[in-house]
Amino acid sequence: MYRSVLFSRLFVRQYKNDLTQILESRKCFSNDFYNKKSFMRQISTSRITLKKRKSIEERHIENQGRRVIRYSPKAGSEVVGIWKNMTVKEISDVLQKDVEHIYNALQFADKNSEVVYKEDTVIHNPQIVRDVVKISGYRFKIVPRPDEEKDEEIDRDAYPAPPAPAEALRPRPPVVCVMGHVDHGKTTLLDSLRDTSVVDSEFGGITQHIGAFEVKLSSGDRVTFLDTPGHAAFTAMRSRGARGADIVVLVVAGDDGVMEQTVESVRMAREADVPILVAINKMDKPGVDIERTLHSLAQHGIVCEALGGDVQAIPISALKKQNLDTLVEALILQAQLMELKADPGGPVEGVVIEALVDPRTGKQATVLVQRGCLRRGAVLVAGQGWGKVRLLQTSEGLPTDVAAPSTPVRVLGWREMPSAGDYVIEVDSEKRANEVMRWRSNQRMKEKQAVDSEAISVKEISHREEYQRQLAAKRALGRMKTRQQGPRQKMIQDDGHPALHVLVKGDVDGSVEALLDILETYDESRVKMELVHFGIGQVTPGDIEIAEAFGAVIYAFNVEVPPSVAVEAKNNNIQIKRHNVIYKLVDDIKDEISARIPTTLTEEVVGEANVLQQFLVGEGRRRVPVAGCRCVRGVLQRAALYRLIRGQEIIAEAFGAVIYAFNVEVPPSVAVEAKNNNIQIKRHNVIYKLVDDIKDEISARIPTTLTEEVVGEANVLQQFLVGEGRRRVPVAGCRCVRGVLQRAALYRLIRGQEIVYEGKLASMKHLKDEVTTIKRDMECGLRLEDPSITIQPGDTIQCYKMVEETHTTSWDPGF
Repeated sequence: MYRSVLFSRLFVRQYKNDLTQILESRKCFSNDFYNKKSFMRQISTSRITLKKRKSIEERHIENQGRRVIRYSPKAGSEVVGIWKNMTVKEISDVLQKDVEHIYNALQFADKNSEVVYKEDTVIHNPQIVRDVVKISGYRFKIVPRPDEEKDEEIDRDAYPAPPAPAEALRPRPPVVCVMGHVDHGKTTLLDSLRDTSVVDSEFGGITQHIGAFEVKLSSGDRVTFLDTPGHAAFTAMRSRGARGADIVVLVVAGDDGVMEQTVESVRMAREADVPILVAINKMDKPGVDIERTLHSLAQHGIVCEALGGDVQAIPISALKKQNLDTLVEALILQAQLMELKADPGGPVEGVVIEALVDPRTGKQATVLVQRGCLRRGAVLVAGQGWGKVRLLQTSEGLPTDVAAPSTPVRVLGWREMPSAGDYVIEVDSEKRANEVMRWRSNQRMKEKQAVDSEAISVKEISHREEYQRQLAAKRALGRMKTRQQGPRQKMIQDDGHPALHVLVKGDVDGSVEALLDILETYDESRVKMELVHFGIGQVTPGDIEIAEAFGAVIYAFNVEVPPSVAVEAKNNNIQIKRHNVIYKLVDDIKDEISARIPTTLTEEVVGEANVLQQFLVGEGRRRVPVAGCRCVRGVLQRAALYRLIRGQEIIAEAFGAVIYAFNVEVPPSVAVEAKNNNIQIKRHNVIYKLVDDIKDEISARIPTTLTEEVVGEANVLQQFLVGEGRRRVPVAGCRCVRGVLQRAALYRLIRGQEIVYEGKLASMKHLKDEVTTIKRDMECGLRLEDPSITIQPGDTIQCYKMVEETHTTSWDPGF
């Protein structure tokens, strides 16, 4: 040991020459030995140290011969899926080993247990199962129990019943959908058929909802009519009407002919595969050209019988009830040819024509029964809605006990609101309805997840390709960036922005690499996420130090945490989260991020009360108002905030809103209060007029822009120098060639393609008089505000002003 200290490297460097002489005199080393090895290599007392030391020349030679790193493909054992509470037989099947092998592995994995294992023995400790898999030479992943997956795959939805046998079918009334362009007389036709006046009650004289009516004709036959809106805004309503009908009556005004919604109605009827019957209306008006209308229809594929086709066309006057008998006969004939029948027995099936929330009766839907007889107490499912029938009403609003096929009926008692166009199916019980709703909700979530997963996969693939490209470039250089195993030199500074610092440890490099790729896809702007360290193997005390320095959360994937490290982490308030399933780890990270997103204050209504009466009570020398109330919803809390609402004005006043009242009345007291608070209430009964009003309000709020308007132009004929005090300033002698030159406007001096000056005038004179305007073909003298500008003959002077330009909204609602 003393000789090692004596011949240390520092000592040798200081006394190299003296030591050389001493050693040579004592003949410790031969000359040949000196020639073969450097002097520094001989000053050593340890054979191991001697072997490790290399001279600078040897290191240089070795570096020159360094080769590019070659990476062999990773080798790994097979991965098998395991789950909770596995039996011995299930482990045997998963590993494809005999039961005796599993018994032997259990003796090593569970040494201290005295349990006698059999094939059906359930192993509740998951660590024992993991150890058996490792002893057998496999890797594992956590998966759901196979029978649970099968149970999730069982279809719990409700479907229409199979077609009924022929002997169970009974004749049913036809369902006729009346379609056509707006204001072509569809509702007037229905009024004439059933001797009512619905059109008078329609706001603006146009239909804005689907009307379903059952009409008893003079012949005694019953027909269900669906009156659809003709306005362009109601395309979806027309489409639903066509899908629920047996026959489409296409109403075409003889004076207007084929219009936009007429063509659309023809297309929808064809898509629904429903026969068309044409009613050419307004035949009583002068100027009606039936032949022109027939040829216009033929251009769109509707060839009527008069032109050699197979579509019936009946000229009528709905207003004067002319030729309606012929139209009815054509309808009955078409229905007889179609032999319309339905099964009145069995579960009910139908379609939702319209759905709404009535302020008095609650959620209700107009249902067209297509199969079975709908009665009170039936449990129905439709789309994402379900309910138990509490009340049935006819189209006239009268209660009824049963609705047969082809009958439109209003259904009350919905727990969840269906949507128009949903298919209605009767189920056995409310329990079954809830089961269907859960299934449909899960399927909807799965579809959403599939769409989201596809988008995530595309992003991950692009990130992965970029990562592989960078990795290949690094490997081609023969070097790899070493993964840092200790604290980084620069700590992350706390800038007050919410952040999550993550430290990742995994069992193998592939697992860590996959986690890093997932973390690279993070793009949440409200919370920053920083990866402070990653590595392979168990969590170590060094990881605890890094996590403590950065305030990080440690994620241990498929690795153990030694007890001593767990205790140290607990003492330093460091979270260590272990996971064996990657998506659960990602979900945990998402939860941590969500917990760091700053909270926002939102309003939650906890109670509501109706004011019954006002009282005046004494408080000192004054009398203050007190509201006598009845709590009608939730709970009123003394420490909460309160709002007094009278109509809708408080809300409108708070937001500066415009109130649009569609098809509703405005009480006089409410109108007065709105006027006192400068709140606009705009009533409309026609939907396109309401939309036009909203467009006008939007256009009025679009900021104006300043645009340039050239009002005049002059050519420079000559420059003059005139005296102004002790200096001489240039004046342009000009002739106005276009428009009018205005003294207060802005001016631009143009020379060729270059703008020399932009600004105002200092003076405008005609002869010797100061003027404010110069008209076309008049000569004048113009002096610019900037006297340093030189004016040349041939220059052009433009006179312009900035004007505010208003804009209109580009919003196109589709009609």
